Amino acid sequence: MNHAQLIEQGLEWIGTTLKYPFDPDLPVLFVGSKMFALFGKTGGYESVNLKADPEEAWLLRQQYSGSVLPGYHMNKKHWNTVVLDGAVPEGELLAMMEQSYQLALSKLTKREREQLK
Repeated sequence: MNHAQLIEQGLEWIGTTLKYPFDPDLPVLFVGSKMFALFGKTGGYESVNLKADPEEAWLLRQQYSGSVLPGYHMNKKHWNTVVLDGAVPEGELLAMMEQSYQLALSKLTKREREQLK
């Protein structure tokens, strides 16, 4: 999968918006006010930073060593950088992105969540 495909998938989820808060070449997906996917490049490949449960983040780094890395410019306990080099199966990548969305969604205030409906 590539950036465009992941962005297209993410925009299907309730309350998701695409913004460029840091740079016009760095798309970011938000749910409400919370960022859940930051797109960039790592080692010549497209990559995406995704929120993750800390224990699961560590396990994914072990399972996909070299393709799932501690989050670049992020809290490395809660974020992974996933290199889109084909090593992470599409289904796993989509599950990681959905978990990131759900984690961000859970951090919204009750009022913000109600406004998404």
